[in-house]
Amino acid sequence: MKKIIQEELSGAIIGVAMEVLNELKPGLDERLYEHAMTIELRHRGHEVEVQRAFPVHYRQELIGTLVPDLIVDHAIVVDSKVVSAFTDTHVAQMIGYLNITGLGLALLLNFKNARLDWKRVAGKQKADQSDIPDLQA
Repeated sequence: MKKIIQEELSGAIIGVAMEVLNELKPGLDERLYEHAMTIELRHRGHEVEVQRAFPVHYRQELIGTLVPDLIVDHAIVVDSKVVSAFTDTHVAQMIGYLNITGLGLALLLNFKNARLDWKRVAGKQKADQSDIPDLQA
C-alpha cells in the first residue's frame, strides 16, 4: 500500500477549508478564503506563511519569483481557487511551486461550490529529508 504524503496535516487543512466554506459560503473572492484559512489554521496552532516569494533562477541569474498563497507548517503549499474545475494549468502551477520550494505536497482547494473540492499534488519524493530547504531562512 502506498503511503500518503503528509496525510494527517493535509487532512487537517482540508477540514479547515470545509469549515471556512461552511461559514463563508461559496463563490467569494479567492483572497477572502485565503485570509479565513490563515486565521483558522493559526487559531489551531499551525504556522502559516502567506504569499512568501521564492526566487527563480536560470543559469544562476534571477529571472523572477513564484509566490504560493500559503505554506502550512513548512510542509504543504496551499492554493485557494474559485473555479468551475481544476485544470492542468492549476496542477502545473502547483508542480512549479513544489519544484521551487522543495516541498513534497501541494493542496488545491476550490471554494466555488457548496461542497469543497480539493486536489492533492505530490512532488518528487526525496530519499533524504535533509534535502528539504529551511523555509525560515
